[in-house]
Amino acid sequence: MSSIQRDLSLTGQPPASLNSIQKVGTVIGLCGLIMLLLALFNINLPNKALWLTLSLAAIFGGILLFSYGTYADKHAGIKNDGVWFKSISSRGFLAWVAGLALTGFYIVLYFKADLLGLNAKGENTGLIAIFDPLSKILSGNPASQWFVYGTLYTIAILGFGIKFLWKYRHNRYERLRTISVMFFQTAFAFLIPEFMARLNADDFSLPYYDIKNVWPLNYYNFEQYRVDDFISAGDIGLALLIFGIASIFVITPILTYKYGKRWYCSWVCGCGGLAETAGDSFRHLSDKSEFAWKVERWVVHSVLVFVVVMTTAVISTYLGYDPDKYWLTKDIFLIGVVFFLTLLFAAIWIFKKEELKQDARYGAIGYLVIVLALIGIHYASGSTLFLIPAETLRTTYGFLIGSIFSGVIGTGFYPIFGNRVWCRFGCPMAAILGLQQRLFSKFRITTNGGQCISCGNCSSYCEMGIDVRAYAQKGENIVRASCVGCGICSAVCPRGVLKLENAATDNRINSREILLGNDVDLMDYLNQS
Repeated sequence: MSSIQRDLSLTGQPPASLNSIQKVGTVIGLCGLIMLLLALFNINLPNKALWLTLSLAAIFGGILLFSYGTYADKHAGIKNDGVWFKSISSRGFLAWVAGLALTGFYIVLYFKADLLGLNAKGENTGLIAIFDPLSKILSGNPASQWFVYGTLYTIAILGFGIKFLWKYRHNRYERLRTISVMFFQTAFAFLIPEFMARLNADDFSLPYYDIKNVWPLNYYNFEQYRVDDFISAGDIGLALLIFGIASIFVITPILTYKYGKRWYCSWVCGCGGLAETAGDSFRHLSDKSEFAWKVERWVVHSVLVFVVVMTTAVISTYLGYDPDKYWLTKDIFLIGVVFFLTLLFAAIWIFKKEELKQDARYGAIGYLVIVLALIGIHYASGSTLFLIPAETLRTTYGFLIGSIFSGVIGTGFYPIFGNRVWCRFGCPMAAILGLQQRLFSKFRITTNGGQCISCGNCSSYCEMGIDVRAYAQKGENIVRASCVGCGICSAVCPRGVLKLENAATDNRINSREILLGNDVDLMDYLNQS
């Protein structure tokens, strides 16, 4: 048989099949999944703790072995070759199978937990029952569907996180932020809330609280039952409530000013953690078209408006009108919201008008008018809040955004739409941080146009759909609200054109004075020095 390569590819072809180590890893991982499927179909597994340990160890070990077989014998460097030749990463048959399977799992998880074996009035059965031993060790309580999900979620981030570390071992920034998301998911999102539950007693109860989740991701945090739980927990609960409020108005803006939204979206957030680790193989599938960019801006900011209105409505429902009984009355709260939003948008309009595109400026004004109009409707509508009961707003948001968008579509369709669909189009936290990053952050990605060879790697693997190459060719700083600072564009650049920086805000956004080959005025730079 002839060994002559008859195509014009300079980089060779992807492997025709899996190597031996990858095959063994696949078999081991599938065995772990089969054990969980046996539990799902109510097949009696006598020693649940043993079976759970074996299944999770097999899944985790299978991922590690497959990753070792994929990257162990390769030199450190860029390893994204062949992605469009693989069915799983090119919207092929396996991608659709994986997408439908994940979507089906999320639908059952959110809306049909009884099919997984959840029994609120008695002993759990099926899949959830096999997780009971681990849940009782950590929190002292039987497992729920969310504990099962949290466990599998954490295993996925840890396993695929190690795969990511092997793949990008040539890049220190990628190693550090991957270790960060692995730590925050394991400690803050999984273990600490379970340990907090174990501290509960008859006269003391801490609410389940993922400390790293900031409003509006934890949109339920200011509902009356949550506030009551915080207050009833004494000093610790009150400290958690104050921390949650401070996170919104103090901690988040300061960190975003210093480091951009990457401090959260790429270093802390669990959604971003799963997207960066388990979803890394699908980052090139993100839509890079201008149409997608326009849809992204309108949809994600509409979700932000929705959550602001909904949260305002929910909080105002348990505030009274009598100033003699309440220092914070419903009227004072609503007037405060109006005043804050007016002050915020006025400041943006006065100080940042030139840095925003025309449609973004008018969009901000339009959303302000909508929020103010809804508050005005409240004053004219008697007992009905915003013409719609607040609880209806909350449940609608929870169903459409919290469940369907973030879970079913956002994660279930990684293999079809890319790994950051939720972050791009639906996450209100990303919208808030994006506005802060665009307007007053020190973060930017600097470029050196003279070194750019227009290979397109940066744009291809930008999970947020940004045409990075267009900026790099001009030597223009990249300052985009949607950029999560993952740094992959820099990691896959063969020429070192892109660099993530935190520097002074002067001339951070300046597309009119660009020197090809460098993004600074050399004479001005020397004079300043």
